[in-house]
Amino acid sequence: MFRVVLPTDFSDNAFHAISYAVKLLEKSTCIFYLVHAYNPPVYRADYTLGSPGQLGLPDTEKYKAEEALEKTRQKIKAQFNIPTHTYVTHAAFNSLADEIATITNKENIDFVVMGTQGATGAKEILFGSNTVHVIQRTSVPILAIPSFFEFKPPHNILFPTDFEVDYDKANIDFLLKLSKLWHAKLHVLHVSSPSGLDADQEKNKTYLQGMLLEENTVFYDVPDQELIEGINGFQNKAQVELLAMVKNKHSFIERLFIEPIIKNIGLHARVPFLVLPYNQ
Repeated sequence: MFRVVLPTDFSDNAFHAISYAVKLLEKSTCIFYLVHAYNPPVYRADYTLGSPGQLGLPDTEKYKAEEALEKTRQKIKAQFNIPTHTYVTHAAFNSLADEIATITNKENIDFVVMGTQGATGAKEILFGSNTVHVIQRTSVPILAIPSFFEFKPPHNILFPTDFEVDYDKANIDFLLKLSKLWHAKLHVLHVSSPSGLDADQEKNKTYLQGMLLEENTVFYDVPDQELIEGINGFQNKAQVELLAMVKNKHSFIERLFIEPIIKNIGLHARVPFLVLPYNQ
């Protein structure tokens, strides 16, 4: 059984991500947590001391959120009506990232599915601010869905790596569990450097190969180039329905958040992006 958090701000983009999650797990038993976190304007005096409900006062924002969540739940049930899927609604006065972190720990969540689109709607920007904060604060896999991506079964998963990750500390098991749902092929992409792999990278590569020995996996080495270019180039040549990477402090994903070069080169968010956590 999967336990999945589905954040929503009640936008079309959020419902699009929810729909992807339901289709992705249509053959699985699941509990979906529909989560909305709200932060009313600071001029509301009753919120400056905490949620009004904590003070014994009516919490109108929570009532509105709970009503909208129930409408979302009913809409999902009407469109999909999968007997093995259960939906729990949850509204809270909190930041989205903090509330998801709390629920993740409390409910033993397997992963989070949410939309990527930022407020600008720019397709060259991979993550919106909410998605970035959730990725940074949450210790479970995050699956980010582009707003324009129509569901396709993930039969081909691209997994770029520099082999600088200790895979014993990364949640590779979740990636394999997800790939087995759709009998996916895992494409492990490495951008070669002129100096080759050092001893640690060779060790990590050997460990990863051992983990994937019985999986449907292909390893690729492409010539020295920017990783973004390598990923985009692979997507141009081969069919890919999902992109997966490990987030550690030295990883490319961390660079996405801090380096302006991403806006100049542009990682095209063509397919869902699975961010796997790393236990330091």
